[in-house]
Amino acid sequence: MFTGVFDLSWWGYVVYALVVTHITIAAVTIYLHRHQAHRALDLHPIPSHFFRFWLWLTTGMVTKEWAAIHRKHHAKCETAEDPHSPQTRGIRKVFWEGAELYRAESKNRETLERYGHGTPDDWIERNLYTRFSASGVTLLFIVNFALFGFIGITIWALQMIWIPVTAAGIINGIGHFWGYRNFQPADASRNILPWGILIGGEELHNNHHAYGTSARLSNQWYEFDIGWLYIRVLETLGLADVKKVAPRLKLSAAKAQCDHETLQAVVTHRYEVITKYAKSVRATCAGEISALRASAVSVDWSALRRWLHIDTSALPAKDLEARERVMKASSRLTTVYTMRDELATLWQRSTASKEQLVHQLEDWCKRAEASGIDALQNFSRRLRCYA
Repeated sequence: MFTGVFDLSWWGYVVYALVVTHITIAAVTIYLHRHQAHRALDLHPIPSHFFRFWLWLTTGMVTKEWAAIHRKHHAKCETAEDPHSPQTRGIRKVFWEGAELYRAESKNRETLERYGHGTPDDWIERNLYTRFSASGVTLLFIVNFALFGFIGITIWALQMIWIPVTAAGIINGIGHFWGYRNFQPADASRNILPWGILIGGEELHNNHHAYGTSARLSNQWYEFDIGWLYIRVLETLGLADVKKVAPRLKLSAAKAQCDHETLQAVVTHRYEVITKYAKSVRATCAGEISALRASAVSVDWSALRRWLHIDTSALPAKDLEARERVMKASSRLTTVYTMRDELATLWQRSTASKEQLVHQLEDWCKRAEASGIDALQNFSRRLRCYA
C-alpha cells in the first residue's frame, strides 16, 4: 500500500489533522469573519493573503460570498430572508444541511451585490480564487495523497467536512438554538461551550451578535476566545490592527442623577441592561407567581421569564394575550413589565432629542424608585451610576 513521503505513527497523523483543521478555523474566524465581514480589525497583506490562499486550498470558499452571506445573516437575522436561521428553517435543516444552504445563497447575485462590498477584487482573486474555487481542494487532495498515501485521503475528507460541521452546523445551527445568553439582542443567538479551541472562539455567538464589530468575542472571565489570542499575537508583531472591541461598562458611584453620559452608556450597553433587568426582577416575579398560584391563577414560569427578554413588538399574539392576563391579575407584574417596555423604548428609533431622552431616563428612574419594589429600586440606583 502506498504510504506517501511521510510514514507517521498514528498519533502523528492525528496531530497533523488537528493542526491543519485548526489553521482553517483560525482563517475563518480571523480573516473571513472578523476582518472581512465586520472590519473589526485590519490585517497586514502577509497574513491576509496567507489566510485567503489557505481557505482556497482547504475549503474552496470565496471571500466575497462568505462575507456577503454573513452580513445578510446579521441584517435579516431570524427572518425568512436569513440564509441559515434554525428559528425559521428548523435546527435539523441548518445543522445537517448548513453547507447546502450556504451554497444556495452564494448563487443569489442580489446578496453578493448588496452585501459583498469591500472584499478582495484583485487579479489573483478574479483569475484564481473565484474563477477556480474548486481547484484548491483538488490540489489539496493530491498533496495529501503524495504526503501520506491513502491515510492522506482520510485526512482530506476530514478537512472537507470540518467547516460544514463546525461553522455551518454548530455555529449557525446550535449557536441560534441552544446555549446561554450574556446579552439580549433581538435574535436567538446563544453562546455554546466548551468549543473554544476547536471553533476558534466562534462558539461565543451571543456575544458576537450583541457587539458585531468587536474583534474580541469573549466577555466573561470564564470565556476563552483563542481567535482573540491569535489576533493579539499578530498585533504585537505588527501584522494586525484592532479597530474595535466590545465596550466595558464603567460605573460612577458618585452619580445621583442621569445625564448625557448615563444615557450614552445605557444605549451602548442596552443588551446588557435588559439582561440585568430580567435578572434583578426574577425573585420578584417568582414571589408573585407563588401568590397567584395560591389564588388559583395559572402562570407559566418559563413564559414569564421569556417575556422579560423579548420586546413587546416581537412577542407572538398568543404570548401577548397571556401576558395581558397575568398583568391584570398582578399589579406588581404590571409594573415590572411596563417598566421593562418603557426602558427599551429609550434606545429604539425616536425623534426625541438627547435632552428629552435624558429627561425620560431620569423620570423612569424616579418612578422605579417610587414603585415600592425593592428590585426595581436597586436596579434604578445602579443604572444612575452608568458612566
